[in-house]
Amino acid sequence: MRPSTEEELAEIVQGAAGPLRIRGGGTRAIGHAAGDLLETVGLAGVRLYEPGALTLVAGAGSRLAEIEALLAGEGQRLPFEVPDMRGLLGRAGASTLGGVVAANASGPRRIQAGACRDSLIGVRFVDGAGQVVKNGGRVMKNVTGYDLVKLLAGSHGTLGVLTEVAFKLLPMPETTVTLALPDLAPDRAVAAMAAALGSPFDPSAAAHWPGRGTFLRVEGFEASVRYRAMRLRALLAPFGVAEEVESPWEAIRDVAPFHGREGDVWRLSLKPSDAPAVAARAGGEALFDWGGGLVWLLCDPGTDLRARIAPFAGHATLIRGSAPVAVFQPEPLPIAAIAAGLRARFDPRGLFNPGLMA
Repeated sequence: MRPSTEEELAEIVQGAAGPLRIRGGGTRAIGHAAGDLLETVGLAGVRLYEPGALTLVAGAGSRLAEIEALLAGEGQRLPFEVPDMRGLLGRAGASTLGGVVAANASGPRRIQAGACRDSLIGVRFVDGAGQVVKNGGRVMKNVTGYDLVKLLAGSHGTLGVLTEVAFKLLPMPETTVTLALPDLAPDRAVAAMAAALGSPFDPSAAAHWPGRGTFLRVEGFEASVRYRAMRLRALLAPFGVAEEVESPWEAIRDVAPFHGREGDVWRLSLKPSDAPAVAARAGGEALFDWGGGLVWLLCDPGTDLRARIAPFAGHATLIRGSAPVAVFQPEPLPIAAIAAGLRARFDPRGLFNPGLMA
């Protein structure tokens, strides 16, 4: 099923006799949802683009690459640096805006600009009763009741089928500089990134790639970038000599070190200061992003990473692999009850991606 209008989608949901498996471009979905395939790529097209207001409204099925090209033509971008997961997951196809929102997909710039949900200012979607729901708008503002804009981001299609999304945008930077420290032990790398991120010099990315180096990015106007890069070099002198290098950020964003390699890939979200010890307990290979708050791990096939690293304060998500465990971190009972209540409210028949959150 591939509806081309919101009304057609609503009719499909109203008449559904069983579960529906929601898919955008099929490039970033994880886990194994059940049901008949419902594709959203027909719900495409730019509804509103106001470069002067830094605002974009587009259909959820719009191709990400086309949207990024449109924005680049005006010297603008989505703030949150969307990862391309095709290489990591072994997928083809074209990512869609709805899929980006459903996964709350956010790259290295998250430490400065926030996640996808922080740039999302409006959504339209069809709920499990086949009703069209709208929340938010074309400008940032307070809302009453459920903040559905934030709720839909990262819901992986379990609360509703997105039809339209609205974003605030950012201008592209005039200048970008990446500094690299020589390869450090993970604890020293996290300490260096914490020093940089705690400074007034505003890095837009901080990552540690074992064997390659510890990287920091500064963006903005030329004079500002050169000054901040100079001050960061001085600040980081206790950790080594920081040299200006070519950008590694696309590879870090897309977890390129793990492409085409055997093993399970896990994504850990945790306190940066905990990252070195947790990665050491996990074994395998690690890639640290967000100053250490995001750790990608490549482990042996079938590894129950949660059991291996317990006790663990954070979330471990199985992105790719064969481990016989739930894809998403099991929630504490009070949170699980709230999540179940939300799904019952927005999808009372349990139509959307059943089994994905189990």
